[in-house]
Amino acid sequence: MEKWTWREGRRPHRRRGRGHSRGWYRDNRQRSAQDEQWRYDNQSPSSSSSSSSSSKASSGAPELPGFYFDPEKNRYFRLLPGHNNCNPLTKEQLQEKEREKQRNKMLAEDEKPRKKAPRAGLNTSLLLQKRHLGLLPENSYCRLVHEVKVSGMRRHKLEIQSTDNNNPNTDNFRLIVGDSACERVFTVNDVSHGGCKYGIMNFSSSSQGSLSVEMCDNLYFTNRKVNSICWASVNYPDSHVLLCLVGVADTPGCVSLLPASLFSNSNPDQPGMLCSFKISTAWSCAWCLNPQFDKTFSTGLSRRVIVKDAETGRTQTYSVGSDVLAQQFALRVPVLFNGCRSGEIFSIDLRQRGRRDQSWKASRFHQESAITSVRVLQDENYLLAADMLGQIKLWDVRVKKPVQEYKGHYNEHAYLPVHVNEPEGLLLAVGQDCYTRLWSLKDGHLLRTIPSPHPAANDLIPSVVFSSKLGGCRGLPGLLMAVKHDLYYFPYNTDYQEGGEQQIVLCENNNSSLEM
Repeated sequence: MEKWTWREGRRPHRRRGRGHSRGWYRDNRQRSAQDEQWRYDNQSPSSSSSSSSSSKASSGAPELPGFYFDPEKNRYFRLLPGHNNCNPLTKEQLQEKEREKQRNKMLAEDEKPRKKAPRAGLNTSLLLQKRHLGLLPENSYCRLVHEVKVSGMRRHKLEIQSTDNNNPNTDNFRLIVGDSACERVFTVNDVSHGGCKYGIMNFSSSSQGSLSVEMCDNLYFTNRKVNSICWASVNYPDSHVLLCLVGVADTPGCVSLLPASLFSNSNPDQPGMLCSFKISTAWSCAWCLNPQFDKTFSTGLSRRVIVKDAETGRTQTYSVGSDVLAQQFALRVPVLFNGCRSGEIFSIDLRQRGRRDQSWKASRFHQESAITSVRVLQDENYLLAADMLGQIKLWDVRVKKPVQEYKGHYNEHAYLPVHVNEPEGLLLAVGQDCYTRLWSLKDGHLLRTIPSPHPAANDLIPSVVFSSKLGGCRGLPGLLMAVKHDLYYFPYNTDYQEGGEQQIVLCENNNSSLEM
C-alpha cells in the first residue's frame, strides 16, 4: 500500500481492476483498530500541549476525526472507544501522558541555575542601577526584587526523620496552614486505614541559614474528615486552632476549638480552653480579630451562617440561599465576608442583628461559579475571591466591581484556597492540575508556575505556605510545599545548602486519639 502524503494533498495514483478495488476496500474495512495506521511525511518536533488535538496542530499535521498524531513515531493512530486498562489509546490516557511529559519538562527547567526572568529585561543588577539613578521608587524596587527572587527559587526536600525508624511516615499531607508569624504550621494527614491525623510543626532558622522543623509530640487521630481550619486568638495571638469536622456514620460532626499547647508535652497541666460545639457539616470557619468581637468565630453551613461567641456561647444565625464555602473577617471593622456555592459573595456586619429580609447583607456581588476562597486585603476596600471555574478576581467592595483578574489558575470542582502575601506583593494558588502559580498582586502578571514533584492526581494536590519570615521574626523567606508524604522548601536564597540541620524530627511515641 503506497502512502498518502498530506503535503501534496492527494494519494499517488495506482491502477487497479474494478473487482480488485472492491476487494481491497472490504479487506481494509475489516482490519483491527490497533493495526490500522497511516504514515505521513512529517518531521515536526513533538508538541508540549496537554491535548492530542493541540499536539497535532503544533506538529503541522491535519486533524482527522477519530485519530491522533504521534509526533515521535510520525504516524496517525486510531482512537479506540472505552476506558478499560487494556486500551492504551483512549483520549484521557493520551492527555494524561502528555501532561506528565510537560510536568517532567518543567521540573527539568526548574533544576537549571538560571531561570527565565518573570518580566522582560528584569534582573537584579538592572533594578539596582535604576534605583541608584532615581528612576525607580522604593516601593516598586522592593516589589520587583521579590519578583526576581521568586523566579530563582529552587526546590529542596526536607528529609523526614522519625524516632521509630521501623515505622516511617507514609501518610499523605492533605492540608497545611501557617499561623500569623509562620512559626508554626498546622498539618492534616490522611491515614491509610481511614480518617486523618493532625498536629503542629514548629519552624526555626539556624545561624547557618538552614531551616529546622520539629513535629509536635502529640498527634491526634479522628475518623472524621477535616473540612476547614483556621488559627484562633483566644488567650494570645494564635493560641488555639479552630477545626470543622464532618460527621461519619454514627459520629456527628462538630466544630472544635483546641489549644495549640495540647499538641505538645511541654505544658501538659494548663492546655487552655478546649471546646466542642455541636455544629454539623460546616464547610468553612473564620476567627474574628477585631477588638469588639475578639472571642467570636463563624462557621459556614448549608444555607446558614452561624456566628458564635466562644466564651459566652451567644449565637446568631443568618439564613442564606446557598452553601457557604469560604469565610474571612475584616480586621478594622467587625465585618464577615462569605463566599457561596451559588457564586454570591456577601458581607455581614456583626453590629447589626439579623433580619428575615436579608437586609443585614452589607454588600453583595457575584462570580460565575462556586466560591472556594475569599481574602480581605490590608486595604479592606478590596477583596480577593476564587471560584470553581479557575477565576481569581480582585473586587472593589465599594463599587462592587472587579478591578483585576489573575489568569492561569485551573480549577473545575476542587475546594482550593488562595494565599496572599502583601509585603512582597504576591498572590499564590495551587490548581487542580497540581501546579503552584504565583502572580503579581498589583498587575496580575503571572510570575512563575511550579510543577508538583509528584505526578498529578486529585488526591495529591499540593498544599502550600508562603512567608517572608518562615520560622518567625528571624526566619527565612520562601515557599513551603507539602505533597504526598514529602515536604519541600523553596527558599529565596539561591545559595541555600541542604544539610542535616533542615530536618523534620517526627516524634510519634505519644500519639493520641481525640474525639470531641
